[in-house]
This record gives sequence, structure tokens and C-alpha cells, in this order.
Amino acid sequence: MLKDERPSLGYPSNQRNSNQVRLNTSQMQAFRSWLQLIVHQQLNLGPTPRWQQRDCAGLVRFASAEALRQHDATWLKANGFLGKKIPPELNLTVEQRAALRHAWLRADGSQGAFVSALELVQNNTQPIGRDMAYAEVADLLLFDQGQEQHLMIWMGRYVAYHTGKVAPNDNGLRAYPLAKLMSWKDNRWQPQAGNPNFIGIFRLFFLSTS
Repeated sequence: MLKDERPSLGYPSNQRNSNQVRLNTSQMQAFRSWLQLIVHQQLNLGPTPRWQQRDCAGLVRFASAEALRQHDATWLKANGFLGKKIPPELNLTVEQRAALRHAWLRADGSQGAFVSALELVQNNTQPIGRDMAYAEVADLLLFDQGQEQHLMIWMGRYVAYHTGKVAPNDNGLRAYPLAKLMSWKDNRWQPQAGNPNFIGIFRLFFLSTS
């Protein structure tokens, strides 16, 4: 994608827009809490082997899928959460889980577990604007750096993301408080309205109330 062909904040009318399965208020809060917990664990302990596609969009896809699943005792034990304080279950219906988990809408209208960063935003979110005061936990920050688009996850007090690169001594995961990001030396990564590389804040459709 060329630099002057940045994704529009306007969205085409499609099935996902008009008939999107949403979560109720308590489910939204539970999803945000689970996503926070799962991303935080990746930051603290390093990527789990089950997270295979390690880039910025891959972190969103993995954390969302894990948050939307049923967290039974087997899963809790395997992930080191058994006996620890955890969020309440989402208590999704069968229909909700089938419609949302591993069901990202792609540009061609198909659905599946994989979408690119741009497809994830354009077909599975709604724009919130460019003012971080309106961001909620699990919202996504989209940056357009010319040939690449990059996503960060808003964690409430800081952003978390994967650089898309892995080295022997670097798992690619990063976390920075908002104040540090706002004054980042490379201003292309500052989430400010005056930054042309910052496309905006986006909220997953199923977390939207409108």
C-alpha cells in the first residue's frame, strides 16, 4: 500500500457491519479483562508456543481467540492460571462463540482465523478517532508506515505490541506507557492527531455498542 493510499476511516457497508454479533456489557468487560491478562502474560513470560504467527496482528488474533474461549481447569492449568485470581467467564452462547472466535472477516468476504493487520481493522472494527482519551482497553492503534501497517493494543495504561521480528535474545514483544510513546523520538509512532502516520484508534465490532 502506498503512503498516500492510507486506509480510510470510512467503512463499506457489509454483512459484518450490519449483522455483527456483539457482546453484552458484562461480556465486554470480561473480554477486556481476559485479553489484558493474556497479553500481560506474554509480556512477562514470553510467547507461548501456541502463539505461532508472531507479529502485531498475530498478537491481536491470538489474545482475542484465547479471551473468547472457555477457560476450563485444563486450560487454566496449562497456562499457569489455576488457583490464581482470574476474570469472570464471558459465558458466551454457542452462537456467539462460533460467530466470533477464529471468525475474522477478510477483504474477500470470507471468514477465518487469519487476517492481515489492515483487514483486521478495515473489516472487523469501528473507528473511534485519534484522541487517546477515548481509548478503552483492547482498542487498537493503527499506524501506517508506508508499505506496512502496524497495530498496538491499548492496555489501559500502556500499549503492547509485537514488532514482527524475532531474534535469539529478543522475542519481539514491547510495552510502553502512553507518556513515553507520546514523546517518542521517532515521531512517526506518536499516537497524536498531528501525526500523519497515526491512522487512529479502532474498536473491535463485538465491543461496540453502536
